[in-house]
Amino acid sequence: MMDRSSTGQGTARSAAELLVDSIYPEAVLSTDLTILSCSDRYLRILGRSRDKVVGHKLREVMADGPDRDRLTDSLELVLSTRRPVRVALDLPSEAGETLSTPRSWVAVNMPALAEDGGVKWVLHTLDPRSDERFPMAKALEAAEARLRSIMRTVPDAMLIIDERGLIESLSATAEHLFGYTMEEIAGRNVSLLMPSPYREQHDAYLKRYLSTGERRIIGIGRIVVGQRKDGTTFPIHLTVGELRSADKHYFTGFIRDLTDQQLTESRLKELQSEVTHMSRYTALGEMASTLAHEINQPLTAISNYLKGSQRLLDRIEDKSAPVLRDALGKAADQAIRAGHIIRRLREFVARGESDRRIESLPKLIEDASTLALMGARENGIAVSFRLDPKAGLVLADRIQIQQVLVNLIRNAIEVMIE
Repeated sequence: MMDRSSTGQGTARSAAELLVDSIYPEAVLSTDLTILSCSDRYLRILGRSRDKVVGHKLREVMADGPDRDRLTDSLELVLSTRRPVRVALDLPSEAGETLSTPRSWVAVNMPALAEDGGVKWVLHTLDPRSDERFPMAKALEAAEARLRSIMRTVPDAMLIIDERGLIESLSATAEHLFGYTMEEIAGRNVSLLMPSPYREQHDAYLKRYLSTGERRIIGIGRIVVGQRKDGTTFPIHLTVGELRSADKHYFTGFIRDLTDQQLTESRLKELQSEVTHMSRYTALGEMASTLAHEINQPLTAISNYLKGSQRLLDRIEDKSAPVLRDALGKAADQAIRAGHIIRRLREFVARGESDRRIESLPKLIEDASTLALMGARENGIAVSFRLDPKAGLVLADRIQIQQVLVNLIRNAIEVMIE
């Protein structure tokens, strides 16, 4: 099942040599569940000779049946979680009775751990139980099986830690969320799932609570940051609960990934900002229509009066007449230009379908700049244009392009003013 070092096997054999004369029915198993050694009492229960047991896989020396499956499953769990596991069995008595008259036992499987946290070998002991205590062992086994089933199927990310902060159990959803398997993370500190500074602070929080009873996170949901196996961080909502078993404390953590929720909230804020922005444009469009109607009339009147004044000057023979005619002509041009600006402003804020046409790029930029640069000169901002002479015509929606240019220019002006 797993790749273990040869040094672990050697250590197991050294320990196994001491097991032969043990007064208990027990055996030493390698990480591939080969029996390295066992006591004479263990042989009597199996009803086999030593040469038929030692050096053979456990599944080969036990009779086929549900007890063998339960035992091997529990040993696989020991190897994956690196924690002791108990399982109730019905096996023959030491007198060599057949399986038709079984005796109740509880197999206690203890892992021997290497310095790196891996399993070197497993001590497998059969503990005889009285009729009174055996149902309790069965109930405990069933409870543990239910817990494992819950951890496999619970939809939320869930973990259980002990009072030292070491991970006891991890749900399948949590494995997927953080990128660790239960085998990789069992027995390691839960701070592994946090970035700094949470990682350094966690154990201190735990010790303070156990010594003072001061609750800071127990029973209180809060938003913190988690860290995946690949080092990436993400926002989570963490709710911590507490449970006690005998004189030990355990803590459960329920974790909800907030990545999608925060992205949704961020996008919602952007949409709200866009709606507000467009509302302003709608109001501006209504104002522009009113302004165009109200201002165009006096501008037209001004232009007419100026042209009439020019015709009157044509009848006057005076040295200053040419100068006055030129001034009046320029004034009339500016009145017409003001009317064009109002018209462009109304077109700019108008809402409608996209209308792409062949447009002059310099003219697009010039018209957009006329609107965007209003007030720039008063703020001491000078603008120059360097246009590529080859970029003459473009296929575009004039209004949309001008909206983009106006936004860019106005944003740049605001930054420079600040």
